[in-house]
Amino acid sequence: MKRERKSNAAARIAATALCILSLLTACFLASCGEVGTKPGTPHESASGIPDRYTAEEDKIAVFSQGEGQGFWASDGWRNGYPFNCTWRRDCVSFDGDAMSLSVRRSDNGYDGAEYRSSGYYSYGYYSVSMKAAKCSGVISSFFTYTGHPWDEIDIEFLGDDTTKIQLNYYTKGVGNHEYAYYLGFDGSEDFHEYGFDWQPDSITWYVDGKAVYRATEDIPATDTQIMMNVWNGEGDGFIQWCGELDENSLPATAQYEWVAYRAAR
Repeated sequence: MKRERKSNAAARIAATALCILSLLTACFLASCGEVGTKPGTPHESASGIPDRYTAEEDKIAVFSQGEGQGFWASDGWRNGYPFNCTWRRDCVSFDGDAMSLSVRRSDNGYDGAEYRSSGYYSYGYYSVSMKAAKCSGVISSFFTYTGHPWDEIDIEFLGDDTTKIQLNYYTKGVGNHEYAYYLGFDGSEDFHEYGFDWQPDSITWYVDGKAVYRATEDIPATDTQIMMNVWNGEGDGFIQWCGELDENSLPATAQYEWVAYRAAR
């Protein structure tokens, strides 16, 4: 009888400990603002965050039709450290199916490509169909940006590992919100849809329509341009971030099929 009572007591203690552990885990995940429970785990519809697929009417630039109306290519200037290239208009091309942005070797170092909207946009869903450049030391991106103040929302491929994307944002110049999401595929091999839903109190990032990460603190509030660029960097910090530049893989090219925007309602 004593042995049975001890066994029952032990079972109750174990059950209580498991319950407390589960509660602490749930609180931790909620405080992180993560949609998935770990990198690579998408949030399913039961979460209350809906799937977000781009409708045809939301596409504001379809690059199979040529240059996007209201977009332009940077040309003849540099961003400065850690960017290690000069923007060149002729590093942007249209081949009938997509727009290509490339990094190449040049007589003066390296040339890169940047494409941006003339207009500014506010809260809503931003998305792109793109295929990343596969080259260590090269960044392929889709993002929103305004300089005064510095507000930015990022989707970036780090060329040394195109099976993941880095998600980040800046509010009045303050960043340090990086999050690596593992795709489950190589983003340089085919086109996929990447996007984010920007609201006054949150940013939710999506891959192929599924929510993968959510931020809820210090959200940007300034109207913004839509931008894409492909570039290489310099310095030890950059190399630690996305790898040393693989000269043998240049020119390195990312491709973009379309860009879309749907205003918040």
